[in-house]
Amino acid sequence: MAPALAWYRRIVIGVLCLAVGGGGALLLFFWRSWPWVAAWAALVLAVLVAGWILAGLFHRSWGYVEASEELCLTYGVFVRQLVVIPYGRMQVVDVTADLLEQALGIATVRVRTAASTADTRVVGLPLAEAVRMRDRLAARSESFSTGL
Repeated sequence: MAPALAWYRRIVIGVLCLAVGGGGALLLFFWRSWPWVAAWAALVLAVLVAGWILAGLFHRSWGYVEASEELCLTYGVFVRQLVVIPYGRMQVVDVTADLLEQALGIATVRVRTAASTADTRVVGLPLAEAVRMRDRLAARSESFSTGL
């Protein structure tokens, strides 16, 4: 995964903390409650620091392997998960990138299957690598098609 994935998450948590923290502090400021403004700012800062650290941990927790007959993904910091998707069960493979992902040069490969609980994604790939992965997975899914 690209290091930009950690920055993506850090920017998102930073913007959210800025919006929620600033809005809450502004409301508390108008109520003339200075101790509550300081407490609110400390809480928002603690959430920002925790989010900053967790972004790096989440980035390092993602991994994938394109095996001979299936795609294997692993992720999770507190609860590790292993997802195995046989190529023959893949129905749709697409690449998405929101505006911030585009600015950072990363994308997400989304794999959809007939079972909605098995839908998964590979996040934080460089755009060119994501497009190549989509093409490989689409070709493999056609060659392993189970004829459903």
